[in-house]
Amino acid sequence: MIYLIHYGKFIKGARAFMLKALIKSMRLRQWPKNLFVMAAVIFDGKLFNTNALMISFAGVFIFCLISSSVYLINDIRDIDFDRNHPVKKFRPIASGKLPIKVAVIAAIALLVISFPCAYLLTPHFALVAGAYFVINLLYSAYLKHVPLIDVLIIAAGFVLRVGAGVTLINVQRFSPWLYVVTTLLALYIGFGKRRAELNLLTTEANSHRKVLDGYSIPLLDQLITIVSSCTIITYSLYTFSAPNLPENHAMMLTIPFVMYGIFRYLYLIQIKGEGGAPEDLLLTDRPLQITILLFGLAVLSVFYLV
Repeated sequence: MIYLIHYGKFIKGARAFMLKALIKSMRLRQWPKNLFVMAAVIFDGKLFNTNALMISFAGVFIFCLISSSVYLINDIRDIDFDRNHPVKKFRPIASGKLPIKVAVIAAIALLVISFPCAYLLTPHFALVAGAYFVINLLYSAYLKHVPLIDVLIIAAGFVLRVGAGVTLINVQRFSPWLYVVTTLLALYIGFGKRRAELNLLTTEANSHRKVLDGYSIPLLDQLITIVSSCTIITYSLYTFSAPNLPENHAMMLTIPFVMYGIFRYLYLIQIKGEGGAPEDLLLTDRPLQITILLFGLAVLSVFYLV
C-alpha cells in the first residue's frame, strides 16, 4: 500500500515536471510578439468597440497557439544543434526533460485546436494564419540557414500578424504605412538578434547556427544602421501623411518615443552585448519598458482623446 502511494506521487510529480517542460518549450515569453495582431484594432480607432476588441484578442490567442507549435517543431528539428549551443542546450527538448514523442503530440494538438478556431473567426484570418505557419515551417526546414532571407522571413511573420488582425475587423482607417513600419522594425530587431548571437558565439558561430557563417559584425552593423534609419524616417512620414490621423499632426509627438526605443535597443546590443533574445529585453529592460508604455499612452491619447 505504501509502495502504491509513493508510486502514485512519483507519477504525479513526473507529469507535473513534464507539463512544466512542455510549457517552457511553448515559449510563453515570446507570446507578446503576437500582440501585433492588435495593431489593426488600435490604429483603426476601434479599441473601445467590444466586438472588435474581443475578436482581436481571440486572434492573438490563436497566433500564440500556432507559434508555440512552430517552436516545438523547430526544437525537435534542431535538437542536435541545440545540444551544442551554450544556452539552447538547456531547452527541455534538447536537454531531454521533454520527450520528443510528447512534443510531437503537443504540436499536433495545438494545430488541431487553433486552425478550426481561426476559421470560425473568419476564413481570411485562417488563410493568413496558415500562411504564417507554412513560412515558419519553411524557415525551420531551410530558410533559416540562408543569410538575409532568414531575417526577411522573420519580418514577414510580423507583417502577417498585422495582416491577420486586419482580416478580423471592418477596417476603415488603418494605414498601409504601418505594414512598412512593421517590416523595418522587425528587420532591425532581427539583425540585432543575429549580431548578438554572432558576438556570443564568436569563432564557433557557424557550428551552432549555420546562417551566422554568412554574417559578420561589420555587415550587421551596416544593415542595422540602414533599417534603423529607414524605420525612423518611415514612421515619421506616417505620423503626418497617413489619412486616418488627426489633422493637427498630433501623432508626430510619438516620434521621440520611437527614436529612443530604437536607440536604446542599439545601445543594448552594441554596448551591453545583449539582444540575443529580444523578448527577454522587453521583459527585463526598464528604460525600454517605460518607453513602450509612454509610446502606447501617447498613441491612445492621439487616437481616442485628441
